[in-house]
Amino acid sequence: MNLKAKFDAVIVKPLEEQEETYGSIIVPDAGKDKNMHGEVVAVGPGKHTVTGEFLSTTTTVGEIVILPTMGFTKLEHKGDEYFIGPEQSILAQVIEENE
Repeated sequence: MNLKAKFDAVIVKPLEEQEETYGSIIVPDAGKDKNMHGEVVAVGPGKHTVTGEFLSTTTTVGEIVILPTMGFTKLEHKGDEYFIGPEQSILAQVIEENE
């Protein structure tokens, strides 16, 4: 990938979601709005406030995050799908607990 995020933008590659099955029947999730899970692949350095203070981004590459159903721009680049949007629109970070 040769995409570079600017300002406070975050580029996220969506994770493959498992289709729900009941026995051998696959249940399509058409019509359901779901929040997207994805892996952060690029993060911009941050942005300046109106007072001139620089706010650096806190998201890091490799984090698994949850995106809102709307607000991120879908981008296809070299056959891969990505979502790009502002860092403050990310809903949550998924933290895996080691058991």
